[in-house]
Amino acid sequence: MRILIKNGYIIDPSQGIDGVGDVLIEDEKISEVRSQKSEVRSQKENKLKTPNSRLGESPKETELRTIEAKSMYVFPGLIDMHTHLREPGFEYKETIKTGTMAAVRGGFTTVCAMPNTNPVNDNSSVTDLIIRKAIQEGACTVYPIGAITKGQKGEELAEMGIMHAEGCVAFSDDGSPVMNSLVMRRALEYSRTFNVPIISHCEDMHLSEGGVMNEGLLSLTLGLRGIPSEAEEVMVARDIALARLTNGRLHIAHVSTEGSVRLVRQAKEMGINVTAETCPHYFSITEDAVKGYNTNAKVNPPLRTQKDIDAIKQGLKDGTIDVIATDHAPHHRDEKLREFDQAPSGISGLETALSLSLRLVYEGVLTMAQFVEKMTANPARILRLDKGTLKVGSDADVVIIDINKEFKVETEKFSSKGKNTPFDGWNLKGMAVMTICKGKIYDIS
Repeated sequence: MRILIKNGYIIDPSQGIDGVGDVLIEDEKISEVRSQKSEVRSQKENKLKTPNSRLGESPKETELRTIEAKSMYVFPGLIDMHTHLREPGFEYKETIKTGTMAAVRGGFTTVCAMPNTNPVNDNSSVTDLIIRKAIQEGACTVYPIGAITKGQKGEELAEMGIMHAEGCVAFSDDGSPVMNSLVMRRALEYSRTFNVPIISHCEDMHLSEGGVMNEGLLSLTLGLRGIPSEAEEVMVARDIALARLTNGRLHIAHVSTEGSVRLVRQAKEMGINVTAETCPHYFSITEDAVKGYNTNAKVNPPLRTQKDIDAIKQGLKDGTIDVIATDHAPHHRDEKLREFDQAPSGISGLETALSLSLRLVYEGVLTMAQFVEKMTANPARILRLDKGTLKVGSDADVVIIDINKEFKVETEKFSSKGKNTPFDGWNLKGMAVMTICKGKIYDIS
């Protein structure tokens, strides 16, 4: 099928495109992009001139589908470099099928699956299973992230070379920090060999032991054990030091504190090879969301304070934080109904991330181009993916967004099995109305 997206406002930071124009898709690839401010043309120069006038010329031309995108934004398909799809092993929480359907509803055409499955993705067999399952049942592209250590135990490096050859695009023990500094050093050294990032879950398990929310007056009032900001910052500082030692590729996951933003900013100023991400919940809500022992607001690292939110927004604005990721962590409803101490951490985030992140644009924290870059070109660059772009010849991954469309978050309408979100009932503005993944159209509106 040939698809023509007409009159949309196209933003593609990978090419500097920012203006009204058209996108032509042929054979599941971007064939041509033309905007008022910049043009990217294929060799067939006349494709976009009069596409509708040729509809009757041949059977092939009848396959053209024209999508009117006037007053809409057209972006490269969003990339989430931090997703928990739960399969294999935890299919009662989420599957590759349901997780990727949630992704396309949220405007994502590429997701990267974290390794804390059962069995852990610490060998090429599990990597291969995830890739094959995604090809068979996935609604969008899935790239596996392999475990740094065997069983995510932090003791012995996993078979990183073999897993990378099988398809892993990064390595992380997300959820289980690598406490052994020598093991982390070796992982960062290997990251140079394979030119892949080591994604660090920065948490000093001794400082955070038993903690379930941010440490402060509120945790004391609620009678819940707190996790100090320093539990994150100590490990951010250690991993930055190891990245300086090894010149390895370090990526800091889910930044949540003012101190972590400052450390990453200083590291970048020193020329250390470090990148960082944060998540919508870390710049949208504070620890106050935990009041009433709301387990849907229990995450790790925990929700922090307004001071931390302000620092994260500044970090996004000045480029200290490169990426907005979801850390989509679906759980079964019954698990979140436990006592706060016993409930698992995590938010189901794929279907709200776009709208929550657009608030940064409405508030003037980011320009629209900066926002798109943090959810497309930057994660693609960090992971070395041929994604997050509308370049001619690239996969036809496109999202069409109505930034003025208002809606109410209703978890029962989620495609994800995980209904665990503190944003249930929120009124948000801006959503994906159509997602195109490798030329396949998902009409969300």
